[in-house]
Amino acid sequence: MSENCTHHCESCSENCNSRTQAPQKLAPNKSSRVNRVIGVVSGKGGVGKSLVTGLLACEMARRGFKCGILDGDITGPSIPKMFGIRSRALGDEMGIYPVTSEKGMQVMSVNVLLEDVTEPVIWRGALITGTVQQFWTDVVWDADYLFIDMPPGTGDVTLTVFQSLPLDGIVIVSSPQELVQLIVGKAVKMAQKMNVPILGLVENMSFLRCPDCGKTVEIFGPSQAEKMGKGFHISPVVRLPIDPQAAQAADRGQIENYRAPQLDLLADALKKLQVTNELVEK
Repeated sequence: MSENCTHHCESCSENCNSRTQAPQKLAPNKSSRVNRVIGVVSGKGGVGKSLVTGLLACEMARRGFKCGILDGDITGPSIPKMFGIRSRALGDEMGIYPVTSEKGMQVMSVNVLLEDVTEPVIWRGALITGTVQQFWTDVVWDADYLFIDMPPGTGDVTLTVFQSLPLDGIVIVSSPQELVQLIVGKAVKMAQKMNVPILGLVENMSFLRCPDCGKTVEIFGPSQAEKMGKGFHISPVVRLPIDPQAAQAADRGQIENYRAPQLDLLADALKKLQVTNELVEK
C-alpha cells in the first residue's frame, strides 16, 4: 500500500499493489429511461433536504420535464406524504412501477411498499443499501430528471449511491448555523473524493420575512451561504426562507402547488445539463 493511499481507489492516482477496481455502475431496469440523475444530500439531518428535493423536482416538472424522486431515506421516508401519495406500488414481469402523483411526479419509496406506512423500518445497513439499489435496478422509470433524496450524513447509503449509480451531480442542502459549515465540508470532500460534481448549494431556513412589515429576520443567525459557496467553490448558491405555507403544503400532500422562486438559478443550472446532453446526442 502506498504511503499516499487515500483508501478511495476510484479517485486515487497511486498504482499500488493493493489497488482494487472501482465499483461498477449498476444498470437501470431495461425498461427504464432516465436521462439525468441528481442526488440531494445533507451533512446532517433536520435541514429540510426532502423538502428541497420535492421543490426542485416540482420546479423542473413545471419547465416541461418528466421527473421522478427515488426516496433513498429508507428509515425516514417523507416524499410520498409530501406529494399526497397513498396508493401502493404495483409491478409485473417488467419490474416495479413508481407511484405517480396527481400532477405526474413519479415516486418510489419504501412507504409505497408497506401495508402500514406507520410501521418502522428496522433494518440493518446492508438491507437498506440493497433496497436503494433495487429502487434503481428494479423500478421502471421514465424521467428526464431522477432526483435521489438521500439520508443525512456520509454513511452507507450515500456511499452506495455515489459508487453504484450514474450520478450527474449532487445538490447540497444546509442551514445557517455556524456548525453546519463544518458538516457541509464533510459532504463536499466526500463528493470530491468520489469525483461527483457539486451542482449547487441550498441554504434552507435562511431567513424569515415578516408578513406585516416585510422585514427580513435571520432567526438562526447570519447566513453562511455565500461564505460556504466561495470557500467550497460552489455555484449557484440559493437561500430559501422559512415559509409556513411550504410546510403546510407538504403536510397536506400539496407540495406541487407551492413554488419557491429562489430555486430558479439552480433549476437553470440543471436545465443546462439537459441541453448539453441533447447537443451531444445530436
